[in-house]
Amino acid sequence: MKRLLSYLLLLLCPLMASAQLGLRTNPDSQASTSTSSRNSSRRGAANGSNSRNTWGRDTTDKDDGFVVPIGVTQWTVDERLGSIISAENNDTVVHMFQWYNETSGYNGEYNILGNLGSPRLSRIYIHRNADNPFLFLRPFDFFLGGLRDFRFSNTLSPLTNLAYHKVGNRTNGQERVRAYFASNINKEAGIGMKFDYLYGRGYYNNQANSQFGGTLFGYYLGDRYNMHAYVNINHLKMAENGGIESDYYITRPEAYKDPSSKDIPTLLSETWNRNENQDAFLTHRYNLGFEREIVIPDSLKPKMPSDRDLLAQLSDSVRQTLAADTLRRAVVLDSLQQRWQAEQIVPTEFIPVSSIIHTVRVNNLRHTYYSHATPEGYYTNNYYGTLTDVKDRTKGISIRNTLGLALREGFKKWAQMGIAAFVSHELTSYTMPSLINDLLGTQRFTENDLAVGGEINREQGDLLHYNFNGQISLVGDKIGDFNVKGNLDLSIPLSRRDTMQFVAQGFIKNSSPDFYLRHYHSQFLWWDQDNLSNEFRAQVQGTLRFPRFGTEINVGFENIKDYTYLGMQNTFTGEDISTALPENFSHSVAVLQESSHIQVFSATLRQRVKAGPLHWDNDITYQTSSRPSALPLPKLSLYSNLYLQFRIAKVLNVQLGGDVRYFTRYYAPDYFPALQQFAVQDTQFSRVHIGNYPIVNVYANLHIKHCRLYVAMNHVNAGSGHMFWAPHYPMDPRTFHFGVSWNFFN
Repeated sequence: MKRLLSYLLLLLCPLMASAQLGLRTNPDSQASTSTSSRNSSRRGAANGSNSRNTWGRDTTDKDDGFVVPIGVTQWTVDERLGSIISAENNDTVVHMFQWYNETSGYNGEYNILGNLGSPRLSRIYIHRNADNPFLFLRPFDFFLGGLRDFRFSNTLSPLTNLAYHKVGNRTNGQERVRAYFASNINKEAGIGMKFDYLYGRGYYNNQANSQFGGTLFGYYLGDRYNMHAYVNINHLKMAENGGIESDYYITRPEAYKDPSSKDIPTLLSETWNRNENQDAFLTHRYNLGFEREIVIPDSLKPKMPSDRDLLAQLSDSVRQTLAADTLRRAVVLDSLQQRWQAEQIVPTEFIPVSSIIHTVRVNNLRHTYYSHATPEGYYTNNYYGTLTDVKDRTKGISIRNTLGLALREGFKKWAQMGIAAFVSHELTSYTMPSLINDLLGTQRFTENDLAVGGEINREQGDLLHYNFNGQISLVGDKIGDFNVKGNLDLSIPLSRRDTMQFVAQGFIKNSSPDFYLRHYHSQFLWWDQDNLSNEFRAQVQGTLRFPRFGTEINVGFENIKDYTYLGMQNTFTGEDISTALPENFSHSVAVLQESSHIQVFSATLRQRVKAGPLHWDNDITYQTSSRPSALPLPKLSLYSNLYLQFRIAKVLNVQLGGDVRYFTRYYAPDYFPALQQFAVQDTQFSRVHIGNYPIVNVYANLHIKHCRLYVAMNHVNAGSGHMFWAPHYPMDPRTFHFGVSWNFFN
C-alpha cells in the first residue's frame, strides 16, 4: 500500500502543479497543431489531425471573461519508424462503455480465469497477436495495452480524465481506478501521464489480482524535428489457485447443497506470480525539405489601400506640395504602392521531402513464481528446492535500435507514395536458474539480431490507401527470419449516400520460436530445445463494409507449418481413471511442434440493425482448424446486443438494453500456473469441454456532457450449467457493475 501511495503521489504532482499554474493553450487558436500538419495524411500527419475529436465548447463566462476551449486530437505511433497513426479517443466513446472493464472483452471473446485482469486468450484465432517480446506478458494485454494502443494527445486546454469501476463488495469485489492527464506546452509540444490501478479480490478462493501501471509521455512536432517519448512502468501480481477441485461444484451444485463460490475448494493456495515490467520508447526524426508559397484565393488576399490612404501616411506639408504637382504626386504614389507590396509577407509552408529516423525501445521484465504451500504431487517434476519455499525467477531485457531513411509522400504531384528503408539491431538478454554440479546458480543467454527492411505506403487521398513493409534478419541468432506484411483499403462510391469499403491485409512470416519456448529453467519445468524448426505462417483476410446498411463481412485464412505450442503433459496418480478429478493428476507442460500444415479458416458477419430508438447489434464468427488436437477452436462464437438509445431532456444520452455471449463446445486450452500460460489439454486422457452456455447481461449506459457512467448486471442467468471461461475455472456468479468516467478541462 505504501508503494502504491508513493506511485500515486509521484504521478499526481505534475497534475496538481499544472492546475495551480493554470496552464492553457492559446484561446484564440482554432486548433493546437503543428505547422507541418498542413500536408497531413491519415498515417503521416504531423499531429494526427484527422483523428481530431471535439467535445463541444464551454461557453460559460468565467470571472475574467476567459472561455475554456475544449478539444483534443489523439494518435498512436508506429514502433518501427515512428510514423503517426490517427486514432479514436477512447475517453469519449459512449457505445459499449459498460464493457470497457471486462477482461473477457467487449463481446466476450476471451477465455479468462474469472477474475478482473486475469490472463486471457482469444477464442477467435485471427485476433490473436504476439507483439510483446516477453511470453509472460502476452496474456495480460487487457491491462498492459502497450505502445501499439497508447494514445498521445494534443489538447486545446489541459485535459484530465478520471475513471472508476467497481464490482461486488470488500470481500470478493473488483475495483479499478484510471487517471489520464495531457497538456500542451505550446502548439508543437505536449506532455502527459497515465495512472492505472486494478485490484480484484475474486469470487473464488486464492485468486486475488493486483496490477499497477504508470506512464509518462511527451512529444514535439516541429517543421524540421519530430519526437515522441514514452516511459511505462507496470507491476502485476496474481494469486494462483490451480482451478477448483471438482467441476461438479458448478455442473451439479445440488449434490453439494448449492455451495457459494467461496465454499468451493481450489487446488492451490499461497501461490503467486509476479511480473515487473519497464518499457521505454523514443523515436525522433529530422525532416529535409523546402518552403513553398501558399496559394491564397484573390478574395482573401489583402487589398491595395486607396491613394488617399497611402498619401495619409505623409506629413501635411508634403501632401500640400503634391496636390499642386500632379506629376510628382504620381511618382510618390507609385513609390508608396511598391513599398506596400514589399511589406506584404507571403505565407509559406514547409514541405518535408525526406526524413532521417532513429527509434530506440528498451523493454525489461522480471518474472517471479513463488509458493509457500505447493501440494505434494501437484507438479510432476521437482528439479531442486522444497515445496514450501518455491521462488523461481527469470529476467529479460530487450534493446532495439532502428535507423531509417524515408522519402515522404505528396511533396510533389508525382510522389504518390512514401518509401522508407531501415536497418535494425536488437539485443536480448535473459537470466534464469541453472544447475551446475547439483548446485543452484544462474545462467545468462544473450542473442543479437541485425535486420534490414523497407516500407512503401500511400495514406493521402480519399479512394485508395495501402502500407506494405518487410524485413529480413541477415546476421545473428535469428538469421533467415523474415516478415512481410501489408494492408490495403479502398473506398468505392455506390451512390451519393452510399460507399462500399474494402480492406485487405495479410502477412508471410518465417520466425524462430519464442526464446522461452526454446529455453526455460525453473523448479518444476526445464528444457533447452535449440533444434526447434522455424515456424512458417501465411495469412490473408479481407473485409467488406457497407456503412449505410450497418453490414461488415470479414473472411480470413491462415496456413501454419511447424506450429509451436505448449501442451499439457499430465500423469494420472489416482486409482480409477473413470472417476478422476483434477487433483488425481500431477501436472507438467511441454513445448510441442506440429510438423504438418495447419489451416485455419474464419468468417465473421457483423450486422447493425436500427429502427427508431431500437438497435440490434450482432457479431457471428465461424472458424475451423484442420488440427484441433494442436490448435483447438470453437466452431461458432456469437455476440448479440439489443438496446434502446434515446435522449432525456435533450442532454442525457441513454442506452438501455441487454446482450448475450455464446460459443460452441470445444476442448479449450488449460491453464498452467507455474508458467502463467494457456496450454493445449493433454490428449492421452479424457479432456474437458467448455462452452455451449449463454452468458446474459443487462445494462444502462448514460452520457451527459463530459461524464459517462453505467450500471450493469452480469451473468443474470447464473445457475446450474457448464459455466466455465477455461477448464476448471468457473465464471463469476451474478454480479452488479458500476463505472464512471469524467473529463475535466482547465
